[in-house]
Amino acid sequence: MSTSFVPDWVQDAIFYQIFPDRFAASARVPKPSNLEPWDSPPTTLGFKGGDLLGIVERLDYLTDLGITAIYLNPIFQSAANHRYHTHDYYRVDPLLGGDGAFRELLAACHDRGIRVILDGVFNHASRGFFQFHHILENGPASPYVDWFHVNSYPLHAYGGGPLNYVAWWGLPALPKFNTNTPAVREYLLGVAEHWVRQGIDGWRLDVPTEIEDETFWQEFRRRVKTANPEAYIVGEIWDPAPDWLRGDRFDAVMNYVFSRACLGFFGGEALAVQFRPGGYHLRPLGVRAFARRIAGMLALYDWPVTLAQLNLLGSHDTPRALTLFSGEVARLKLAFFYQMTAPGAPCIYYGDEIGLTGGPDPACRATMPWDEARWDAGLRDSVRRLIALRRRHPALRRGDYTRLYAHRGIYAFGRRYQDETLVVVLNNNDHACPVAVPVRGYLPDGTVLRAVWPPSPALTKVIRGHLPDLRLAARAGGIWACP
Repeated sequence: MSTSFVPDWVQDAIFYQIFPDRFAASARVPKPSNLEPWDSPPTTLGFKGGDLLGIVERLDYLTDLGITAIYLNPIFQSAANHRYHTHDYYRVDPLLGGDGAFRELLAACHDRGIRVILDGVFNHASRGFFQFHHILENGPASPYVDWFHVNSYPLHAYGGGPLNYVAWWGLPALPKFNTNTPAVREYLLGVAEHWVRQGIDGWRLDVPTEIEDETFWQEFRRRVKTANPEAYIVGEIWDPAPDWLRGDRFDAVMNYVFSRACLGFFGGEALAVQFRPGGYHLRPLGVRAFARRIAGMLALYDWPVTLAQLNLLGSHDTPRALTLFSGEVARLKLAFFYQMTAPGAPCIYYGDEIGLTGGPDPACRATMPWDEARWDAGLRDSVRRLIALRRRHPALRRGDYTRLYAHRGIYAFGRRYQDETLVVVLNNNDHACPVAVPVRGYLPDGTVLRAVWPPSPALTKVIRGHLPDLRLAARAGGIWACP
């Protein structure tokens, strides 16, 4: 199938993932009395009071960083701080400022050229969802009994017996929709279409493999793309997913294949012990294993689809990258360097750019500190400059990818687009290294290159099939451009 279905803008995008309760709070949104202190450790059930107008008031921060797209964790009315327990899919949660705040956020983002994609939770709802609550109240007499998978009555939604309806991962708070029921399908597809027509730029879809029905997602795509052909549809699928990216369902997936490869390689022996081999299923990777992982990843999809993958280092579902790296900032900087030079759309989990730490949920969902004295300013500046570099060089966003070298902690590759060629070299060692990168067959002898990262007036010439006498600092990357 043709890959022209992939939205063109995604290849140039820099995404930023925001957990709305934890990013920023505005005085313009009335607050309830029982909120946790903003700077206290996050808890499973507690609310901090972040809202959508708080994001509006911090758009200067995101623009300065270079962000061009926001991925928002769920914003619809819910009784959970993460809002994956949806009560009403047509209403933005009042704690976030309601529908008016979302309209203001969407308009403010679009005025700045920032796209907005929402988190769509269509596999399961909540105990407070109207149709499920109707069954709780009326049992088998409810007209909505076929909206869910009910085995017996009364429902044991709050104890009183073993779980007697299908719920996501057996959690009573998350009753699973019965998408075989036409009314359910139409409701969910109508939600998807409604918000696209309200102006959102796409959907990130929660646990889509749990809805084991190709036709549901095919119709989902048809409805969304009819409303906006440039809408981005990205699924939360943690493993390779070529069958999902043929053009009839999704444009991309959250690229945890990329994430695990990067965390394993750049974390190396510094990977926090509690996360290997269990937990997030990470283990240290040498440079050759990393090269094989990346090569396998790049072979999964047609090239335009590869360029649209959502490349992440962390998310609300994983420990913070800096925590996984045992607090070694140099490793995180190099991981960001690769993320910004690799094929696929980079996605930054809020706060990773200033050095937030935290283990698994809820620790990875801490609030954003707005006291700059608490930031790692050097890390943020490095991320900011890398984003600017990616936006300045089309080859880093749209170019092909040729592996040139993978040996003794050094990894090098080329990116080429139209008349721009870049050679990217990473030193993942804890010491400086001289490198002679082999480029025979990629660049002819006599080709002159200039250093663009770090910038330097010095020129380098290809001699006998190599870029000779390159020297990289420990945990550092370099980029050379031709012409």
